[in-house]
Amino acid sequence: MSSPAGRLAARAAALDSADPLAGLRERFLLPPGVVYLDGNSLGALPAAVPPVLADAVHRQWGTGLIRSWNDHAWWQAPLRVGDAVGRLIGAAPGQVVVGDSTSVQLFNALSAAVRLRPGRPLLVVDRDHFPTDRYLAASVARLHGLRLRAVPADALADLLSREGAQVAAVLGAPVDYRTGRLTDPAAVTRAAHDAGALAVWDLCHAAGALPLDLDALGADLAVGCGYKYLCGGPGAPAFLYVAHRHQAGFDHPLTGWNGHADPFDPTEEYRPAEGIARARIGTPPMLSLLALEAALTVFDGVDPARLRAKSLSLTGFLLDCADDLLATEGFTAATPREPDRRGSQVALRHPEAYALVRALADREVIGDMRAPDLLRFGVNALYVSHADVLHAMTALRDIATERAHRPYLAEQRAVVT
Repeated sequence: MSSPAGRLAARAAALDSADPLAGLRERFLLPPGVVYLDGNSLGALPAAVPPVLADAVHRQWGTGLIRSWNDHAWWQAPLRVGDAVGRLIGAAPGQVVVGDSTSVQLFNALSAAVRLRPGRPLLVVDRDHFPTDRYLAASVARLHGLRLRAVPADALADLLSREGAQVAAVLGAPVDYRTGRLTDPAAVTRAAHDAGALAVWDLCHAAGALPLDLDALGADLAVGCGYKYLCGGPGAPAFLYVAHRHQAGFDHPLTGWNGHADPFDPTEEYRPAEGIARARIGTPPMLSLLALEAALTVFDGVDPARLRAKSLSLTGFLLDCADDLLATEGFTAATPREPDRRGSQVALRHPEAYALVRALADREVIGDMRAPDLLRFGVNALYVSHADVLHAMTALRDIATERAHRPYLAEQRAVVT
């Protein structure tokens, strides 16, 4: 009878051999010998990006200079790239704009949402989601004289059913950034609408990883970053989705000149542009915006259902590897085992998580950790293989068994973990 490691190796080889998406890995410039499982924080570099950036710097900027706002359609880029993102999140054209940071877009979305529901004193947020969401929700609540209610994700729909008449908007996320656990956006959106409230969704850990259909969902507003599963690069601009039905009343606080109806012949008083263009704020960051546009081509011709199926296969295989290789080393799974309850990452608990992640990096396996005890492994099905997953879990077992992470136990944590 073969060993657990042998059985896992045979299974990984069979799964990778049958993988219809295996060729997509060639769309990325991955460092040789590195297993990259941190795409939930920063996506790998698409091969299409460097030549586009070189052209943008040397030809469009260097030679075209300011003429490129017209000659190379820089001005139209926030809406053009917005429509490209829209195709990945189930948004018809004219509902997504790209530019500025996730925090800026989220602040605008929440502020506009509560203005669309005046007289309602509550703003509700997922208690356990990414801290920025809670910080910004608290700021919006203070500015608008609202009360902030923070509840667990699985309690959002119940709160709306009980106190929904008081709620202006609810902010949630389909994927828990720490554990990868899914929240059903349909149930929360439906409960919000039944109560007359609006639902705002943070798609940072969902866009590019999960099949999304915001229009079919009836979503009101949504935001997401460009640098995780969309692979747009460090600090890539974020996107904002505003459903067509809300655009005429979309009244956001950061009314910059790009969102004016006539930005090059502005009136004394701000007059918003028509449609999603009114959600533009300031001058777009063209280099990073063009990098994101190029990065999105990695999704060309990719069936979202197949991508999701591979993601679930990879995360399920990772959990199985953890069971067989790590159970005796003090690791436990924080990610749900049921396929319909997990996103595209797996989190394992261990009291020495930081030191273990540092030691993994020494062996060219890159994941990350979140305090106090979570090792996170983000699986981007566009470029991760089952062999990668097995290699990572085998390395983690060897480190734990050998206590090879011991030198990092007393180390002061790096600024970025």
